[in-house]
Amino acid sequence: MIHPIRSLVCLALALGASTSLQAQTPDATIARYRDVADQIIRTAQADSSAYDRLGRLVDGFGHRLSGSPSLERAIDWVLAEMTRDGLENPRTEPVMVPHWVRGNESAELISPRRAPLTMLGLGGSVGTPKAGVTAQVLVVSTFEELEARKAEAKGRIVLFDAPFTNYRETVAYRRTGPVAAAKAGAIACLIRSVTPFSIRSAHTGSTRYDSTVTRIPAAALTVEDAMMLHRMQDRGERVVVRLSIGALTLPDAPSRNVMAEIVGRERPDEVVVLGGHIDSWDVGQGAMDDGGGVVAAWEAVRLMRRLGLRPRRTVRVVGWTNEENGTRGGLAYRDARGAEVDRHVLAMESDEGTFAPVGFGFGGGPEGLAIVREVGKLLASIGADSVAEGGGEADIGPLMERGVPGLSLLVDPTRYFWYHHTQGDTLDKLDPAELARCVAAMAVMAYVVADVPEQLPRR
Repeated sequence: MIHPIRSLVCLALALGASTSLQAQTPDATIARYRDVADQIIRTAQADSSAYDRLGRLVDGFGHRLSGSPSLERAIDWVLAEMTRDGLENPRTEPVMVPHWVRGNESAELISPRRAPLTMLGLGGSVGTPKAGVTAQVLVVSTFEELEARKAEAKGRIVLFDAPFTNYRETVAYRRTGPVAAAKAGAIACLIRSVTPFSIRSAHTGSTRYDSTVTRIPAAALTVEDAMMLHRMQDRGERVVVRLSIGALTLPDAPSRNVMAEIVGRERPDEVVVLGGHIDSWDVGQGAMDDGGGVVAAWEAVRLMRRLGLRPRRTVRVVGWTNEENGTRGGLAYRDARGAEVDRHVLAMESDEGTFAPVGFGFGGGPEGLAIVREVGKLLASIGADSVAEGGGEADIGPLMERGVPGLSLLVDPTRYFWYHHTQGDTLDKLDPAELARCVAAMAVMAYVVADVPEQLPRR
């Protein structure tokens, strides 16, 4: 009986001897990887190793905010595990990251009745005085409404009760709401949490300040509490809130990107890089955002090694640091490569949760899109064969700015923003079988692109 892994390696080597993409159509070339892809998919789904490893990461270290000891301990563990896996060149690279500390915080409704409000300070927020700030609240639904009522905002706490439409639109209130409120003369800013669904869950995330206006404290309330305050105001009641935020921004702290690889058998200087971000917000476990993404990419590369697959080009997995409140990891990775960036063939990232995969989003030229779509067809058996035009996540953005084609793993989006940046981002929200399919999708895509004779066209 022929050993299945040995036969798989022989098939891969035979594929390596195939004629170039210039001599064959993309569909004919990619179709020859069908057996290899099927073996990768079967093996990825044969056990729950990815879910087990993710559990060890998030249960063992918890949340991993930039500058925190838990992040650095997690990076040490990942490095040791990558070494134990037998991946090549396991290492870290230094990155200086922002160091924001939440501190104690609370919000309380004072009038028209006393009641605690569920809140989370926004990342990067300044603190309040020790006694907090107490003021009447002005509730608005949009930036335009605040502009129309800015005469009422002076000396008040402005609350943006903006219903969720989609993330790209609604997140503007978290990112720039405090600046708009400060320009109107407010002393603090509250936002309705950026989510389409809530069970009194507050959602944090970064906010941005403008040097031309005073930095005011900023926090997110639950959807339910924001709507309640809005109803009270609409009834003509005087809404007063006490807000206390003990946040501090400390000097930048040392952190690291962590990585390992399978060195290419013919063109080791050409690189397919895939990964996710190892940091998280300081709530929940960072299981969905983005522990699952890191582990899916890591397990994809480990799976190649288990199957004895050594593609023509190098495949490198990276856990980028500081995506959540600075994206310093992605910038540092690009800058550390220098001219080597031009030899990156593809950058792939998972940062939208590791729910059921449906395919990829591709950021690159039309020729590259055509090839990646052919690779995507190899994933039809797990429903991950769709390749949409337009893709890329924050950590691979700096590489894409230099012309490197980018891929985002796309998954069922139904539940992602339910748990995004909340205490509810914990391991139980993910499914072992769905995570395994994410591993399979990333492994097939990375392996085939790294092994085809011709390099994926750049933009």
